[in-house]
Amino acid sequence: MLVWMRSYDRRWLRGDLIAGVTVAALIVPKNLGYAGIAGIPLQNGLYAAAVGAILYGIFGTSRQISMGPSSGLAAVAASAVFVAGLTDEGDIASFVAGITLASGVLFLLLAVLKMGWIARFLSRAVVTGFLFGAAIDVVIGELPKLTGSGASGTNSFQELWSWLGTAGEWNQATVIVGVLSLVVVFGLRRIAPQVPGALVLVVGGLLASWLFQLGDRGVALVGDVPRGLPSLELPNVGLMWDHAGTVAIAAIALVLIGFSQTAGDARSFAAKHRYQVDIDQESVAQGLANTGAGLFQGMPVSTSLSASSLNDRSGARSGLASLTSGVMVLLTLLILAPLFSSLPKPVLAALIIEAVVMGMIDIPEMRRLARVQPFDFWVAIAAIVGTLAFGVLAGVMIGIGLSLLWLIGVATHPHIPILARKAETQVFRDLSEHPNDEVIPGVVVIRMDGGLFFATSDALEDRVREIIHVSTDLTGIVLDCAGVNFIDSQGSAKMSDVVSLANDSGITLRLARLKPTVIATLDRDGVLERIGADNIHGNVSTAVQAQLDESPPPSE
Repeated sequence: MLVWMRSYDRRWLRGDLIAGVTVAALIVPKNLGYAGIAGIPLQNGLYAAAVGAILYGIFGTSRQISMGPSSGLAAVAASAVFVAGLTDEGDIASFVAGITLASGVLFLLLAVLKMGWIARFLSRAVVTGFLFGAAIDVVIGELPKLTGSGASGTNSFQELWSWLGTAGEWNQATVIVGVLSLVVVFGLRRIAPQVPGALVLVVGGLLASWLFQLGDRGVALVGDVPRGLPSLELPNVGLMWDHAGTVAIAAIALVLIGFSQTAGDARSFAAKHRYQVDIDQESVAQGLANTGAGLFQGMPVSTSLSASSLNDRSGARSGLASLTSGVMVLLTLLILAPLFSSLPKPVLAALIIEAVVMGMIDIPEMRRLARVQPFDFWVAIAAIVGTLAFGVLAGVMIGIGLSLLWLIGVATHPHIPILARKAETQVFRDLSEHPNDEVIPGVVVIRMDGGLFFATSDALEDRVREIIHVSTDLTGIVLDCAGVNFIDSQGSAKMSDVVSLANDSGITLRLARLKPTVIATLDRDGVLERIGADNIHGNVSTAVQAQLDESPPPSE
């Protein structure tokens, strides 16, 4: 905040204030829905929205981001509540606030240790699949509210089947309100996307509830929403301790998802408006926002792309816009909160369904994954199925596991292609991509792509051994090390083993294009001395020519 205050331009004031008010009009009804997803009192969603926006406006470095609850984080919180087996509303609210506080502390710890990179372990394919599955899970969970019936089950498939079995118990008035609400909110997005559909739906639902006395017709209402500001309250420590494992998993999931969303959006807006963001400070800001939300009885917060984009379009140029949004939400709590008590539950369900369908189901990205990299597409499908079969929280863990397995698979299988010379040049290229290039008789040139360390060292030895066994009249192997930018002690030891393998096979091993850091490591381990200074070369062509000069190829 101190940074943008020093350079604040008075011409930004109007845009910041308009943006703050406009975004508040969008997020107030949406945050009612997010609170509904998490299963906490509706006002608690507004508490988180206000605290998150204000704290991010003070500590965040992005000038356009709108911080608050999101559908994805709400789904994670709801899943944690389900896993913990909580049913009492007070316990649920305290538990959600507790995992929010835990995620905030974890954010701050990562910021202190400068470990924001850990969020990269959750691949985009996994996030896409998880959010897709979580959206379907939330939609299935909201269907009973659209019909005034119930449903049960331990996963989404069982819940859907249970709900279909209650078709004879559906309340006609509830179904009518639910269908009309869906038509309104999705119809406005289709024909008039500039109109805040969520706000229109909430206002329309409140008017309909009053005009048609929907409560007397069997339509469930959300119930008491008290007026007032949130109070500082520490979550139930005993409850947190009883479910420590669930709290830890949920906090990790919230951090991975929240940070990946916020960091990406912050970079995007900074690039658009040509200023710098500090990713470590973003971790601090998000940590404090979640810590504050947890201490003020809220729920997890992160960036909202739709709200942030609206913030940007409305003229936001500094954190004042976020502060304004937070203040407007507080005023809503002080003045308008009781009005939401008569909001029909099917209207709230339609609001939630629209939020998750439009914010979490990314069909174009799924199509892109299928077209560009089928493996990523099937990883996303696995995340979807895992989420639906085992729950949102388990889906996140399955996604993390898939990401790590993919990373391990790539790391332990480096690309080591055979190279051949482009005609009439000194350029050596991948033979599989250029099959007509010149293969040097008696010499095999290979390239190691990636670091040489404990996970990849065996792959190099296996490749060299394979070449020795299948090549005839082989006199030397040239290893192009241009892609090797890192080598550890195990990699150095394996290089020594490769030298021994070559010597035992009666061939010469030559290294080309070694980086200084790699040379230093090999030198300290005595490997360079074993290879010999005459077998270290500045480029591949020189290495190949040296081998030809030393051992001319046999005549045909």
